[in-house]
Amino acid sequence: MKRLIKCIVLSSLIILGICLIWIKKENTSNNPNEKTSDVIPDLFEQEKILANQKLQTISIDEKIGQLFLVRIPEQGIEEDIQNYQFGGLLYFAKDFKNLTKNEVQNKISNYQSLAKIPMLMAVDEEGGTVSRISSNKNLVADPFLSPSKLYQKGGLEAIKEDTIKKTNILSELGLNLNLAPVVDIALNKEDYMYERSLQEDAQITSEYAQTVIRTSDPTKLSFTLKHFPGYGNNADTHQGISIDTRDLNTIKQQDLKPFIAGINAQAEAVLISHNIVTAIDSLNPASLSKPVHDLLKNELHFTGIIITDNLDMAGVDIDEETKIYKALTSGNDLLITTDYKNDISIVKKLLSEKVIDEELINEKVVKILAWKYYKKLI
Repeated sequence: MKRLIKCIVLSSLIILGICLIWIKKENTSNNPNEKTSDVIPDLFEQEKILANQKLQTISIDEKIGQLFLVRIPEQGIEEDIQNYQFGGLLYFAKDFKNLTKNEVQNKISNYQSLAKIPMLMAVDEEGGTVSRISSNKNLVADPFLSPSKLYQKGGLEAIKEDTIKKTNILSELGLNLNLAPVVDIALNKEDYMYERSLQEDAQITSEYAQTVIRTSDPTKLSFTLKHFPGYGNNADTHQGISIDTRDLNTIKQQDLKPFIAGINAQAEAVLISHNIVTAIDSLNPASLSKPVHDLLKNELHFTGIIITDNLDMAGVDIDEETKIYKALTSGNDLLITTDYKNDISIVKKLLSEKVIDEELINEKVVKILAWKYYKKLI
């Protein structure tokens, strides 16, 4: 009898332990504002084995090319793909203007055929005022709505349906990276980011971030959380330098929460703003700031791909060589640029003068290649 009672007690304790673990897991996965765990496995850990093997087969020039996500110029991109072997291409509305679905598919397929390593094919398809694909009725019958209009129309379920639709349409065209969602919190109509944001508080915006990332299929179309560490009510960095003077507690209690939610949902990429966030780094735009990147990596434990906003924007109007040096050494993995010929030449110069070393380049390229294996591009 004693043995029976002992077995029953032991079994009950085991079942209780399993239930507690399950409850903890459920709470972690469903609470978008809960801080990420202190120990998070590398998102692309398994793929890095293949990435390191691939790294041994490519030249230093090809490694440098992998670091860049380039805006497509008016002409000459085919030759430049072959010469530079970019990590990826960034498409704007002009690149789709008046084209049919078949023409876009052929165009993207042709570009991919010129690359030794499959490229990221990226677009900003946020919906609303930033709609690159759905500005063309040949590709999407009705333009994608802004996040705020979607949410007002049907809540998170409408967000989920929109994410699925975008994933299917963009993937079918040959695109594999969407530089969205905007998870910045903007509550005033005067804020530059207001029209592009969800226009809701930190809790709801966190649920939005979590919904988009969880709904998206990582083997088809990757979504990108932006603009870290949160845009706030700051000025347009396309037009000039923007300085965010808010205190760190406000940023942590409000702006970081949607990023935490997205990271908990296994977001693969985060895009960094050009705002100078004085509470974190009063000297550098966030995109060039090591303290900002350290916050993302060490406090939020993000192990995915960190992407700069376009380095040709007015918000980072500094000496080009300094800009590229800081972009590489602050913690970014992928650099968005328009003037890619100049920027690539600067990287080569920095290497030749031993201002940076090849090991730094290798670390970044391994992450990018691992991401491409994770996405099943390679």
